[in-house]
Amino acid sequence: MSSALFRTKNVEQSIRDTEEPEHSLRKSLSALDLTVFGVGVIIGTGIFVLTGQVAKNNAGPAVSLAFVAAGVVCALAALCYAEFASTVPVAGSAYTFSYASLGELPAWIIGWDLVLEFALGTAVVAVGWSGYIRSLLDNAGWHLPDYLAGRDGASGFGFDILAAALVLALTGILVLGMKLSARITSIVVAIKVAVVLIVIIAGAFFIHGANYKPFIPDPEPVSAGGNLKAPLIQLMFGWAPANFGVMGIFTAASVVFFAFIGFDIVATAAEETRNPQRDMPRGILGSLLICTVLYVAVSIVVTGMQKYTGLSVEAPLADAFKSVGHPWYAGVISFGAAVGLTTVCMILLLGQTRVFFAMSRDGLLPRFFSRVHPRFKTPHRPTILLGVIIAIVAGFTSLSELAELVNIGTLFAFVVVAISVIILRRTRPDLPRAFRTPWVPVVPILSVCATLWLMLNLPAETWLRFGIWMVIGIAVYLLYGRRHSLLALREQAAAGEVPGAPPGKQQ
Repeated sequence: MSSALFRTKNVEQSIRDTEEPEHSLRKSLSALDLTVFGVGVIIGTGIFVLTGQVAKNNAGPAVSLAFVAAGVVCALAALCYAEFASTVPVAGSAYTFSYASLGELPAWIIGWDLVLEFALGTAVVAVGWSGYIRSLLDNAGWHLPDYLAGRDGASGFGFDILAAALVLALTGILVLGMKLSARITSIVVAIKVAVVLIVIIAGAFFIHGANYKPFIPDPEPVSAGGNLKAPLIQLMFGWAPANFGVMGIFTAASVVFFAFIGFDIVATAAEETRNPQRDMPRGILGSLLICTVLYVAVSIVVTGMQKYTGLSVEAPLADAFKSVGHPWYAGVISFGAAVGLTTVCMILLLGQTRVFFAMSRDGLLPRFFSRVHPRFKTPHRPTILLGVIIAIVAGFTSLSELAELVNIGTLFAFVVVAISVIILRRTRPDLPRAFRTPWVPVVPILSVCATLWLMLNLPAETWLRFGIWMVIGIAVYLLYGRRHSLLALREQAAAGEVPGAPPGKQQ
């Protein structure tokens, strides 16, 4: 039983499975496409919202250093992802990587985790996009009825029609093909990056040096708390997150880290990349570098335009331009945020469908979902199923409290991938690696430690919900996945244990 739960799927078999015509995805992506996908999903609400929040509450003008610190943590994880994605160019990202190194049960757990992470992420972003669009419509004098805006009307019914419509439209685009998705993403990302550059360039003319003083504000005393909404590290060790001072920068880093979430989704497209050995590292590391530079530049400009104590928490970039007498830029920023969130939503949905597809191809989920469309060569069945479910979820709930599950799910995946790099280096040193994570095991260990630190800064309530989801996942695996695992069937066939199957025949 124990050995069955931790049986690994070798890399060669994983690659052979991608060559079966009915289960093979079309290779159409380049390094530029991957970089655009990465930038498209990373630049979202984080840069438009978190800058003001952490500057005002934790770091002051030194929020730029918090973005650097968070970028370093992500870079450690990105180096691990780059090695795996180029060595095992198979859909599934961390799920596939852990299957090759840690075993079937750990792979199932991380796959189950990623399905929840991407599903909630897609729904939350869709609801956020709907809010921006309603705001723009209200400014134009067009008002949606409350019952179609997700708010309870007189009838007590509320459905966010805009959020649901966005998810369904993006589902259709993903079914039609990755190249079409890449083209649409490129256009939207160009608009989004242009808005960010407008903030940087235009805002630079309104910087006042006095606003940077003090660059690192004096620390404020903090009190320990004991409720579930407090960070787990606070409940375990009595250490409360710092407000300002040097430690405030690290507290801010644990918050702004979530503005970087998304580069790992690039790895889910490894199987659809023309030259994954070369292009996956470029796409993962390139998108992370571009976004880090943009984040740091925006934070420097915004804290220079307006004193950090006066920054808005809800819309710091837009309100900073209002404070210097240029409200027109606020409208441009809101438009850029609304347009930009479409790519975030689409790429999160793409990542989820690829993980689901990989798990079904391995038999851990029904194999019905592992067949690709005969014309478009996309996993249309899981894409449609998940798209409809997420559209319904996004329409009926705001998911504000569940949003933090996206964060802990991503961090958990980072830990698994870093550990997997160390294990696969020891168990399969012979594998050809186009990209090698430097200084193994030092870099993966540092990645694990830094990621765990950020996880401990999440509320204990989030850990509790995450634990419940994992328990449900293990139950599903024991009741279904373990019995239908294609790897298990192959092992039984090789041993002659499958009735009517000669030894060695693959089922």
